[in-house]
Amino acid sequence: MKPTKRLYKFGNLTAEGNKNMKALLGGKGANLAEMCNIGIPVPAGFTITTEVCNEYNSLGKEEIIKFLLEEVQHGIHHIESTMGSFFDSIENPLLVSVRSGASASMPGMMDTVLNVGMNDEVVKTIALKTGNDRFAWDSYRRFIQMYGDKVMKINQNNHSGCLFEKIIHQLKIRKNLISDQDFSTDDLKELVHQFKQLIKKQTDEEFPTDPWTQLWNSIMAVFESWHTPRAVYYREIHQIPNDWGTAVNIQAMVFGNMGNSSGSGVAFTRDAATGVKEFNGEYLINAQGEDVVAGIRTPLQITKSSSINWAKLAMISEDERNKNYPSLEEAMPKVFAELNEIQQKLEYHFKDMQDIEFTIQEGKLWLLQTRNGKRTGAAMIKIGMDMLEEGLIDEDTCLLRMNPLKLDELLHPIFNPKSIKKATAITRGLPASPGAATGQITFFPDKAEQYFDENKPAILVRTETSADDLKGMHKSVGILTARGGMTSHAAVVARGMGKCCISGAGALNIDYHKNTMSINGKTYKEGDWISLDGSTGIVYKGKLDTINPTVSGSFDKLMQMADGHAKMKVRANADSPESAKIARNFGAQGIGLCRTEHMFFEGERIKAMREMIIANNETERKNALQKLLPMQRQDFEGIFAAMHDLPVTIRLLDPPLHEFVPYEHENQQALADEMGISLSEVQHKINNLKEINPMLGHRGCRLGNTFPEISQMQVRAIIEAAINLKQKGIRAIPEIMVPLTGTVEEMKLQEEIIKKEIELVFEERNYKINYSIGTMIEIPRACVVADEIAKHSDFFSFGTNDLTQMTFGYSRDDAGKFLPIYIEKGILKNDPFAILDQVGVGQLMEMGVKRGRTTKPGIKIGICGEHGGEPTSIEFCHSLAMDYVSCSPFRVPIARLAAAQAAIRERK
Repeated sequence: MKPTKRLYKFGNLTAEGNKNMKALLGGKGANLAEMCNIGIPVPAGFTITTEVCNEYNSLGKEEIIKFLLEEVQHGIHHIESTMGSFFDSIENPLLVSVRSGASASMPGMMDTVLNVGMNDEVVKTIALKTGNDRFAWDSYRRFIQMYGDKVMKINQNNHSGCLFEKIIHQLKIRKNLISDQDFSTDDLKELVHQFKQLIKKQTDEEFPTDPWTQLWNSIMAVFESWHTPRAVYYREIHQIPNDWGTAVNIQAMVFGNMGNSSGSGVAFTRDAATGVKEFNGEYLINAQGEDVVAGIRTPLQITKSSSINWAKLAMISEDERNKNYPSLEEAMPKVFAELNEIQQKLEYHFKDMQDIEFTIQEGKLWLLQTRNGKRTGAAMIKIGMDMLEEGLIDEDTCLLRMNPLKLDELLHPIFNPKSIKKATAITRGLPASPGAATGQITFFPDKAEQYFDENKPAILVRTETSADDLKGMHKSVGILTARGGMTSHAAVVARGMGKCCISGAGALNIDYHKNTMSINGKTYKEGDWISLDGSTGIVYKGKLDTINPTVSGSFDKLMQMADGHAKMKVRANADSPESAKIARNFGAQGIGLCRTEHMFFEGERIKAMREMIIANNETERKNALQKLLPMQRQDFEGIFAAMHDLPVTIRLLDPPLHEFVPYEHENQQALADEMGISLSEVQHKINNLKEINPMLGHRGCRLGNTFPEISQMQVRAIIEAAINLKQKGIRAIPEIMVPLTGTVEEMKLQEEIIKKEIELVFEERNYKINYSIGTMIEIPRACVVADEIAKHSDFFSFGTNDLTQMTFGYSRDDAGKFLPIYIEKGILKNDPFAILDQVGVGQLMEMGVKRGRTTKPGIKIGICGEHGGEPTSIEFCHSLAMDYVSCSPFRVPIARLAAAQAAIRERK
């Protein structure tokens, strides 16, 4: 191996790293170093780089220890000299934590081991030095439990709950105790003994007492946790590359469980749910950090104002609050003042909302972590726009900081206020992640996954969630927990996913054996419907109606700012006047794809469409099309009116005709009666329409060229609608798009048919309008001969759904059987139907753009496949100098922001 620096030290207000080294040190390691550099009290430690994680994956434990041995020894000596205690010492012991830290935040997904270095001798020394036997044995108990779980994998193949927790529960029952805080020193000693017996029984090994063995095994366990199913799944959700790896942070332990002058907490410099500039968070007295996150005790508020508001929400009197639930500001005013000053310093330095972890050891404050806080979509926008107004950041920074996909949280229905007035509230919890969710109760993550596969919305109801619940949380529409606060696992993960979440609903009692939950004496079973209002924390009985949200305020300002930076326009895929109006409200700058076939599936329309398909000759076909003409014209008038003064690209009929005919006996009989022919004739016609591979068969421009009357009717409807509106003073800009062109001859013939029909309409109406004719590039051959096709086209629109399908040779309808396996095995990095394949499909697109513009430099080029709303695909389209992207109406804001970010990154 080539010589390389694998370890970076920090502590005593100095560090070898800084905040700009996240790729190497991970987010946690880089920020620990940065906090030291700016004078914030951080326990001394060192970071093993992310590169070592990848070395470990290829070389294994023994080789990595050889490479790391000397540097880790030096790192431990650095901690010893800074903290004044010694690792592997009985007289003056040093304990360390071993934590993960990837360059992208993955809260709770990887493993941590605390109190490394503890053994039977060290626990006695700590008890003697601190004069606190209970603290010492509680720390030892925690270490064995965490090490046994994370390193020795005691619970790996156990599906009936944590074996350590079962021992704890049994002891509570036997001693008639309520919480962990009620354990005596003797109780804790008994737990230590039973935990060791469990480990011996499960592994046939003694619990290791050598601190160095503990340390090395803990480091390797953190590396291995990069590949746990929950971590892999989290990366899939958030599109974090598997080859980034995790750093490992080894740091001197500081203790929040040393009595009532100690504690641990999590705080945010601004509200992570709303974005309001308000310092907030939760803490526990005489507790370690994992207690706060786990929600096993009711967390206390950081500030007095938050504590008062929390008490009102929980219907707790002021006297009870003062006695049992004091804020940190009230309980430890000096510590609070220091923490408040530090949080302001951190936000100003990092110029973003910070998520802070801290420990108070006997009145001394230590910062354990700071990171850019996870936030909801609403909070993301408010924080960014507020910081822009405060002068902390500039427009480029503000826009680049936004996650386009999180805008999706703001663009979906919310509860109708009228429904809420009539709704029955059944309980209330903390509004951990805003939004509205209506679904069926599930109590287990795997059941939530099953509901998702069955297209049933699931509300995952848990006492509290853990990292192992991740997949079920992702598949649910909302999450409800009985325990935990605003910084619990459920709250943090739900906010990161954009899921509605209510945590800490204390009145909720869950019976996992009976699959029921009870609230104030009323029982609800699995499958019952409930509704969650994540903005208020209220849980409602049954289903609630929803309405579409409005976009205004900071959101509107952000969108206007994005448009000012973007070079590409953003259009919408819309097939009705209603969807066109939604698109325009979301800022669409035109329609990039109107699929006319979507207009044929209702009521009288499908009857006329079927008559046209079953027709025996051109005359019968034209008679049926005459019935469709006024229906199409009316739709186009509504769409043009909604998008007045903006271009509307209308695709002529694309799908194969078999999609429109009935296959049920009664519907076939009804069609036969309607047309005055026999059932056998109808069945014969339908059988003739069957194709071995219909998606490569008689569809698209092939229909228009073999049955030109279909194209003629649609073109007439488009032009007549535009003329009708123009005579009313409404300007329509129609763009007629020919689908599935593969040869220049196909396009040339369609162009002739379209222009001839348009001239007929102009002559009949004695009126002319401007229009354009183009084609959808969705066949690989069209990219190759784009220079020829451009001679007969005013515009190109890449239909990346079919272009991806034909380039890969994957059927969109069948690829789901193997794509997940391909992604898991690394054959593909992403689903190419969700994220544009830039290496293959993208190169065809680049060829099509270059060749098309060689012939016609000013040809307008866009994209109208599903990729038009995906940020990385949008950036690729920007790199090809496309004129616009088009996507579904609700993704228009996402595309507007992504287009601006692409332009900014190009400029930088």
